Amino acid sequence: MGACTVHLNGNAVRSCSIPVSAVGANKITTIEGLAENNDHPLQEAWRQHDVPQCGYCQAGQIMNAASLLNRNAKPSEQDIENAMNGNLCRCGTYNKIKAAIQTAAANM
Repeated sequence: MGACTVHLNGNAVRSCSIPVSAVGANKITTIEGLAENNDHPLQEAWRQHDVPQCGYCQAGQIMNAASLLNRNAKPSEQDIENAMNGNLCRCGTYNKIKAAIQTAAANM
């Protein structure tokens, strides 16, 4: 999943590949909707761990991580790796991403 990831009823989906007709009355959440003041624990952890580099993948990474934490409040390293598999980061900040998810999980 990449930059076009959103939540559809709390589950990460690629908004660029789901037709509007499939959404219907379901709830869509974008990265902007995670927290009113950009203070969601994931957003704060992303800043704390200095994750963003080019920014290309950040929305998709955070939305996929939020979906993981919705399903599993205390993910193991392996849980994080499995959930984030397929999210490509051009800058290779995977270790920072994992650390930020662990920090967010601890703060939620």
